[in-house]
Amino acid sequence: MFGLDFIGVGNGLIDILLLLVILVALVVIHEFGHFIVARRAGVTVHEFGIGFPPRAKVLGTDSKGTTYTLNWLPIGGFVKLEGEDGDSDDPNSFTRQRLPTRLTILLAGVVMNFLLAFLIFTLIAAFADPVANARVGFVQPGSPAAVAGLQGGVQTGTDADGNAIYDESGDLIIAINGETFPVFDWTGAGTAGIPHSAYLRERAGQPVTITVRHLDGTVEDKIVTLRTAAEAAEQGALGVRFVALPTEDTQNGILDAIAIGFRRTVDAATLILRGLGDLIANITNPPVSGPVGIVGAIGQVRSELPPVFLLWFIGLLSANLAVVNALPFPPLDGGRVAVALIQKVTGGRISVAAERLAYLTGFILLMALLVWVTYFDIQRLG
Repeated sequence: MFGLDFIGVGNGLIDILLLLVILVALVVIHEFGHFIVARRAGVTVHEFGIGFPPRAKVLGTDSKGTTYTLNWLPIGGFVKLEGEDGDSDDPNSFTRQRLPTRLTILLAGVVMNFLLAFLIFTLIAAFADPVANARVGFVQPGSPAAVAGLQGGVQTGTDADGNAIYDESGDLIIAINGETFPVFDWTGAGTAGIPHSAYLRERAGQPVTITVRHLDGTVEDKIVTLRTAAEAAEQGALGVRFVALPTEDTQNGILDAIAIGFRRTVDAATLILRGLGDLIANITNPPVSGPVGIVGAIGQVRSELPPVFLLWFIGLLSANLAVVNALPFPPLDGGRVAVALIQKVTGGRISVAAERLAYLTGFILLMALLVWVTYFDIQRLG
């Protein structure tokens, strides 16, 4: 029993460390966007830090005076620009740059995170895009599947509720009407979370071509006329029970992979926007995850799924980080953009003190929200 406890604690620590490594990498890439654009614009960059102070080690100083540091708190990174707090007379300071230049510097981190997500999703689509196949366990007698000759598995027993259990020797559906089901393009919607069932039900009453792979490895196309919508609602459109959704990796051409990567980046961005909308609508019981929930998700992905799923999860986090930072809320990048635009419209009548107060207030509110969401994360864990 104690061994199992130690294993659980060890796995938890691994998941926490993995999250910290991912978080630091994503934030450093984000800050590198600010850094590279600021340098190209001639803005003085005093420090590029990995982690947050207190400082652990100075890695060196380059010819332009930028000091590179490692810091003790492994929760991200930062870039320190001259005049970033709005108070400097140095012509090479951030605050003395033209508005378009300042906006470009502020948004460069968001762009870097979007580019990273796009790159990850494109590489996955090009080289190892997992698609879900559907294993047939049971075929209803007289159903469209039975008429077409689909083969189910062998019954091996019953579960606690008396339902029959079938092995995985039945036919494997690998495509319907030539379409496969990439795992990263569906989110568990549909009948019992099976995209094949949802696809078939949407085409109730129509003839479809089902591509199956038999147990001996041979592949065959079967033309099946599905049940009507009324019949499908009660017995299923095809008349089968699926017992597994085994995945296999597929590859796409470079142009298709780029298109898929772009679409999935947009999908990831809209996913977090929908999540933020749900958070606002249900703030008393937030339906989103904080750090504790993300650690749990990483643990599940790391221990139960192939490595490509962890890579996809990193891409998802990168896109989410980009969207969150683009929000017009101080002290996020989008909030700084909003303040800069307001200053332009008002002719600079917002004082440096008021700007700093806005950033401090926004930071406190963000930390309070983080604590609030984390409380519900822990509550869900019991």
